[in-house]
Amino acid sequence: MVADLRSLRVAPHVAQKTHTAIDQRTARHVGYAASQRCRKRVEQIFGWMKQIGPMRKVKLRGLRKVRWWFTFVGAAYNLTRLPKLQAASV
Repeated sequence: MVADLRSLRVAPHVAQKTHTAIDQRTARHVGYAASQRCRKRVEQIFGWMKQIGPMRKVKLRGLRKVRWWFTFVGAAYNLTRLPKLQAASV
């Protein structure tokens, strides 16, 4: 995938692991570091939804119900973060 993206002249912003196609050509740029910080924030939300919010094994059937449940758990996550965000803005 990384080679295909580079052939299209697109900088691949995937995680850099020990055995990966991402080398210092991509990792040295400021945009790559910013992309990885944003990725961490998004991954933390999904991790919370799986660990604390009941999203690991959804018991609902149907796309409409699962989409509603995902929105509900996301709202619960936002409510848990609200006090910290309000304290930071004061």
